[in-house]
Amino acid sequence: KKPAQKNPRLGHGPMLTSQELTKPPILWGLLCATIAMTATFPPLAQHFDLTLLDGISSPQLARETIAGFSAHQRIAHAWITATLDVAYPLAYGFLFAGATRRFFPRAGKYLALPPLLVIPVDLFEGLIQILALLAMADWLALKAAVTPLKLVLLASGLVTTVAGCGIWAYRRLRS
Repeated sequence: KKPAQKNPRLGHGPMLTSQELTKPPILWGLLCATIAMTATFPPLAQHFDLTLLDGISSPQLARETIAGFSAHQRIAHAWITATLDVAYPLAYGFLFAGATRRFFPRAGKYLALPPLLVIPVDLFEGLIQILALLAMADWLALKAAVTPLKLVLLASGLVTTVAGCGIWAYRRLRS
């Protein structure tokens, strides 16, 4: 009997490799998911009459915002953060990283670092917010650094992706 060959991905589930992230069907799926989630935040915030904490870097302003929430609003915001705002950085982070790798084959592995790093930064920001919303811990002082870092990494990934799309479109039109 031959020993069974080990599957290197066994036990890791449906993980995507960096090469798979550059494939058009994956990128289109991530783009659709990113657009859908981006469009979902405003109606949810409006429905629950929320100011979302994701754009607030001032710890004091975040505390004041939370203090102004009702118990229902705190729970709603915590649920939005624990569900939609977990999937969202995965979608946009992998979209920007995959597009960057696709459009910049040589430097892409380096240029894709900011959109990959934004994923754990955004998730950590969400944890800080959930702990505060549920009155479990006040780590809001960290938002003074975490939120601007998230926004810089996000903007970097967006700019690189848009630049790559522009270069790609220009080359297609010229040929």
